[in-house]
Amino acid sequence: MVIFKENDLRISLLTPRLLRTEKGAFCDLPTQTVSSRNFGEVKYTLSDNDKYIEVRTDLVRFTVERRTGNVTRVYYDGEEHEPCHCSLPGTARTLDTANGAVKLERGIVGKHGTSVMDDSKSLVINPDGSISPREKCRDRYWFAGYKTPVDQLKDFFKLTGEVPLIPKYALGNWWSRYRAYTQEEYRALMQKFIDKEIPLTVATIDMDWHWTDVLSRFGKEAKSTRPRCIEESLYYFAMPGWTGYSWNTELFPDHRELLSWLHEKGFKVPLNIHPSQGVRFFEDAYPEMCRRLGKDPEKKEPIPFDVTDKDFMKAYFEVLHHPLENEGVDFWWIDWQQGKKTKIEGLDPLWALNHYHTLDADRGKNRPLILSRYSGLGSHRYPLGFSGDTVVTWKSLDFQPYFTNCAANAGYTWWSHDIGGHTMGVQDDELYLRWLQLGVFSPLNRLHSSNSDYMGKEPWKHSYAVNKVSEDFLRLRHKLIPYIYTANYRTHKHAEPICMPMYYKYDCPDAYKCKNQYFFGTELIVAPITKPMNKRSNLSSVDVWLPEGRWTDIFNGRIYRGGGWIKMHRDLDSIPVLAREGAIVPMYKSDRTNDLSLDQPLEIHVFRGNGRYELYEDDGESKEYRNGKYAITSFTLCERDDTLTLTVTPPEDSHGLLPSAREMVIKFRDIEAEDVTLTLEDKPVTVEIKNAVIKKNTPREELKNELLTRTQGSNTWKSRRFKANENNLPRFLREALSELDHLI
Repeated sequence: MVIFKENDLRISLLTPRLLRTEKGAFCDLPTQTVSSRNFGEVKYTLSDNDKYIEVRTDLVRFTVERRTGNVTRVYYDGEEHEPCHCSLPGTARTLDTANGAVKLERGIVGKHGTSVMDDSKSLVINPDGSISPREKCRDRYWFAGYKTPVDQLKDFFKLTGEVPLIPKYALGNWWSRYRAYTQEEYRALMQKFIDKEIPLTVATIDMDWHWTDVLSRFGKEAKSTRPRCIEESLYYFAMPGWTGYSWNTELFPDHRELLSWLHEKGFKVPLNIHPSQGVRFFEDAYPEMCRRLGKDPEKKEPIPFDVTDKDFMKAYFEVLHHPLENEGVDFWWIDWQQGKKTKIEGLDPLWALNHYHTLDADRGKNRPLILSRYSGLGSHRYPLGFSGDTVVTWKSLDFQPYFTNCAANAGYTWWSHDIGGHTMGVQDDELYLRWLQLGVFSPLNRLHSSNSDYMGKEPWKHSYAVNKVSEDFLRLRHKLIPYIYTANYRTHKHAEPICMPMYYKYDCPDAYKCKNQYFFGTELIVAPITKPMNKRSNLSSVDVWLPEGRWTDIFNGRIYRGGGWIKMHRDLDSIPVLAREGAIVPMYKSDRTNDLSLDQPLEIHVFRGNGRYELYEDDGESKEYRNGKYAITSFTLCERDDTLTLTVTPPEDSHGLLPSAREMVIKFRDIEAEDVTLTLEDKPVTVEIKNAVIKKNTPREELKNELLTRTQGSNTWKSRRFKANENNLPRFLREALSELDHLI
């Protein structure tokens, strides 16, 4: 809604809290970042003088400088603010080769609900879908006075496009490894996961699905076109087989049979592609590509990759990718690493690949999905993201929860990491397990590693104890899919990141100090353990900030009094995952297969208090949800005196998605009560627990005795030292005992 225009300055009011200013050339077309600007009429008043233009809405007052077109002040809630210095950290393109922290770009969420987004360098998307540079301008969007970060993200997503609803299968466990498996090796590996009853829903095949030894196999003519930038040089000289579109028939003599078998077993299959080296004569599709592009296949000239060429991109999808998809490839892992330049100045080929692949994948009945790298603000439209080849160290692990948290500030909610780390570093079973535990409570859980013989992330390649705990956590991830899928819907519908920094719900200094801690969905707080254990106590610790209220650890059942910081200590078998009072967490009852069907029984984990939860379900894969074909089952929990009442209300219309009679097992986690099995049909069902007996924490003295007993060292020394005043104990023991003081 343009409210002011004078010479080369234009001001548009998009919402009561979002103002656009343009200085120089004006743009009404979509850009790479901004997809829509027409949000309807907004009430305002406008006044101006020689230096400034003042725009007032019911909520915010913006002061715009005529000379620069910048907003110099915003006023709301009785206070004046500078809009330019408030953005919180966002995310980064990749963590390739990172050993610990990397510099993060600024996000769009502001600490005080105020920030600015500069779209001046974003290219224009023309009506025919082509991309072109824009005229020189200063194009900025000023966000001001939002009450919560989620409110700001809602306007950001209005402006840039919604976060898509992710297919359900993507939320289970992934297997991925850069390794030249044979067809039988890969089948045997997946069968081993099945036999061990470790559920996987995605079976990724990395780049060795295609020919990679191209020079020795096809001769010097197999070289690609000359490198166009420094980044391409490495692949041109050292890895000429990085790009490929033809199955390696020595490794995969019958790839169609393998894909069919994987689908029968319930796996979805992505393939890795590196398109930078173009299409060469040895590719199965080379003759057809030549025919499409008017080239002579007899000359065996490489067809260069050119994301700016409309004819090439049409053939790129129709000739290279669609036939493979028809054979059973479910989606593509786009592994672009070769620079940021194309024939169109300012067009990043990574962004273009993400954009066009997503559009192409949206042509069918199922939701589009890719796996690729982050390419700037607006990348949330093209999930999923993978963060790259991190070094296997504790420093890398320690950075990843913070990295995922901060990405929410850029609206980028679907990061996946190489769980366990990718390359180099150290072999450390404890590190592997802690990384896996983080993955289970992350947006995506994708096991991945390099092709080293000694880097496998299979649970059974680790010590007995770590193997058993790892298997349990992988099963837990699958059980959590109903809960995670509902969080997925809330991200899509309500702009709530699945991993939400604590300051998204609590605007206080302590919340901003929680770098690695986050809400996982609406019901749980997660504090990953990212540092090695104390060798004396065999416990790891993490500082946890608990808001006011009652919080119950879902693993050990300890009930905490919130309202401050607690150093929590955990054995290898768990990390702090705390349910709020009144929490309701739906899970699958079974955890032994990769079944995603809607007719299987559910477990509903209930924590006393007052709460409401809406379980979202649809077919998990198609776009029918856009037509209203989904089901919401409501749970209402009421605690009054010593009576706990849970009411389960079926959907008004399940659109044939759900069984007519559905089994649910209600598990009351913090009261002494037997599990209740109910059958939900077409009417609400109420479960009432009268005279509820509240579960008690284990007495402090008993917990203290357990802690001191497990402490490694001389029994004689322990007997003498531990009978003394607690203040005389070693620091690590005093810290562990201090946690017990926060138990209710």
